[in-house]
Formats: sequence, structure tokens, C-alpha cells
Amino acid sequence: MSLSLIGIITIIIIVALLISGKVSPIVAMVIPPIIGAMLAGYSFAEVGGFFESGISSVINVAVMFMFAIIFFGILQDVGLFDPLINKLVSFSNGNIIAVTVGTVLVATVAHLDGSGASTFLLTIPALLPLYKRLKMNPYLLLLLIAGSAGIVNMIPWAGPLGRTASVLEMDVTELWQPLIPIQLIGFVLILSLAVYMGIREKKRITKMYGSLEAAAAIEVAEDFHDQEAEKAAANHLARPKLIWVNAILALLVLGVLVSGIIPAGLAFLIGVSIILPINFRTVDEQMARVKAHAPGAMTMASIIIAAGLFLGVLNGTGMLTAIAEDAASILPAFIGPFVHIIVGIFGVPFDLVLSTDAYYFALLPVVDQIASTYGVASLSTAYAMIIGNIVGTFVSPLAPAVWLALGLAGLEMGKHLRYSLFWLWGLSIVLVLTAVVIGVI
Repeated sequence: MSLSLIGIITIIIIVALLISGKVSPIVAMVIPPIIGAMLAGYSFAEVGGFFESGISSVINVAVMFMFAIIFFGILQDVGLFDPLINKLVSFSNGNIIAVTVGTVLVATVAHLDGSGASTFLLTIPALLPLYKRLKMNPYLLLLLIAGSAGIVNMIPWAGPLGRTASVLEMDVTELWQPLIPIQLIGFVLILSLAVYMGIREKKRITKMYGSLEAAAAIEVAEDFHDQEAEKAAANHLARPKLIWVNAILALLVLGVLVSGIIPAGLAFLIGVSIILPINFRTVDEQMARVKAHAPGAMTMASIIIAAGLFLGVLNGTGMLTAIAEDAASILPAFIGPFVHIIVGIFGVPFDLVLSTDAYYFALLPVVDQIASTYGVASLSTAYAMIIGNIVGTFVSPLAPAVWLALGLAGLEMGKHLRYSLFWLWGLSIVLVLTAVVIGVI
């Protein structure tokens, strides 16, 4: 059995297990890759080497995730986000469409630094309570953030353009400039999607609860009857007199995160170390806050480590490179002049089976070589593959930032795929075809 076939089957099984929700993500991303590596002829000792290599690629994300969850959990405990949520609720006045459009605007600004992790860290803790209060689907929040961030991700200092520029050996800013109209069109499209999804969500809430007011009333009733103890505890933990101190600390931590002065995990570790004694005087109170948020942080950190094994096996065995080369080589000759567009149209599904590095460093050169024999310029091939793939970046289980987002929101990868894949793939196809029409491709 060829290496690429084993890789494809392994990835399909993993994605199917994640979508099915029948097993833990840890099980889905550990057992199939190990079996796949053994079938490919690798020893258990070599699998251990792949694990170590894969862990090195995700350990920083896992550490950051652990302390980020604890940090933001403490900020929620002390009531930092309550005034913001109350203002957002007041501003939207319960208007679901205003919330969805606002989500796109906030996510677009948040992703200007090009970091998916910081985008999710900035947006999800602030907006998720609002979605819950208005009985909105939290997977809609993830869809809108992912789509917005994907469009902004075409900026030169984000990863995909940097990888492409290195493959084409050209200046990344020159590569980016023709993509600016695509970004503007994409922004209009994601705003339109936000309006449509807002209308649909409003109908869903009205159908389920009778009216938006009834949904809000149920929320109040649930808080009163089912969460009295939790509310009492929250009131006990709230530190309204320290709100500006906590806000400044949160902004400083996020500023350090965006600047990249120190590793993100260290930034949040320092943040936790400062915020605990500021808000809680005794050791018991401080450890109680850590223990309260540690289970969720550890659960998702373990999933990220499992993803490290998955990535380590796929890279170490050469499965990803083999998949990229074979996928391009089996295409019929008559579609050669359009191969770059076809690959671009399937860019989002490719994101489910190829890492970002494999897509741009392995698949792009092969597709470029094939397309160039039919007179297609390398830039045209690059734009087709960038535009078609980049919108789906944050729906792929191969993107560590997606697991961070899921952990922050307490959501599942399978449900995220089922909810978001259709809309993000559709958005990418529209952008690819638009780029063809206006001459970028």
C-alpha cells in the first residue's frame, strides 16, 4: 500500500471520528496515526521519534493554552467582562444581527496582527458570554471569527503569504498587493454572511423560545433557579474596585502577546502569577481559582498534545509530502491549464488533510510545475491556492489555534466542522471565482 494512500485513509478516519463525536479527540488523533505508521513499515521506536518531533511543534501552544484558560477564567471570576457584556447587550438591544455583524468587526480588527491564537484569545472570552446570554449558538461565534480571520490572514506578516513568497522567491509585500481587492470583497461577503446568519439565528431563537424576550426571560429564570449558588460565588469573587487594575493587566498581557517579546505561554504564566495575589489574598483562595479552571485547561492541553503526535507521524513518515505529490500527479492532462483553479476550489478540503506547511511547501511547487507547462504564471497559481485555502484555515483540525478556540469556547471539533465547513468552503469558492473574474487569477 502506497504511503500517500495510507496517509489519506488515516486522515479520513481521523476526520470521520472527529465529526462523529463517538470517541474522544485524543483517541481519534492517537490510535489511527500509530496504526498508519506501523502499516507503512515504521517501528514503534520510530513512532516515538515522530511523537517527540510532533510535540516540539505544539508544546508552546499547549502551555499557552493552559495558562491562558486560567488567566481568562480568573478575569471572568473577578467580573472584568461583565461591564463589557452589559454594554454590548445594551448596544445591540437584543438585536441578533447587530451581534453577528459586531462579531465580524471585532474579529477583523483582532486579527490584524496575523496571529490566530491571539485573535481567539481576544474575541472568544469577550463575546461568548454575550452569545450565551442571548441564547445564540456558540458555533456561530466560531464560524464568524474563523471566516473574518481567514480573510484578514492574507496580510503579508501572516504565515501563508510568507510561505508562498519563500516558495516563489519574491517580496511578500508585492505578493500581497493584488490580494487587497480580494480582502475587501471578502470582508463584504463575510459581513453579508453575518447578516444572513443573524436573521437565521433570530428565527431559530424565536421558534425555540417563542420570542427573543422569552429567551432572555428563560436565561434569567435559569440563572435564578439553577445557578443561585454559582451567582453567589461569582458575587463573592467579583472585584469591582479592582476592575481598572485587572483591565490594565489584561491589556498588558495581550500587548506582550501581540508584540512577541516573550513566548505567549510565559506571558500568560506571568499574568496568572500577578493577577492571583492582586485579587485573592490567601494561598487557599489563589489555589482554589487555579483548581477551578485547571480541568478545562488540562483537557484541551492533552488534546493539543495528541494533535502533536498526529502531525508528527504525518510529517515524519512523509505521508503529507506523498499526498501532495500524488494528488497533483494523478490529474488528467486535459485539465492541466485549469489545475491551479481546481486545486484552489478544493483548497478548504485540502486544509483538512494537509498542514499549512505541506500545502504551501509541498503541494504548491508541484501544482505550479504542472500549471507552468500549460503557460500558467506562477503568481496566478499561487493566488488560486492562497485564496482557495486561506478562508478555511480555522476550521481545520491540523491548525493548533482551532483547538485553542474550541477550548476557550468549550466546543467540539466535530460540531465545528459540521456547522462551519459548508459556509467557509462556499465563501472560498466565491472568492476564487471572483479573483478569476477580476483578473487576479
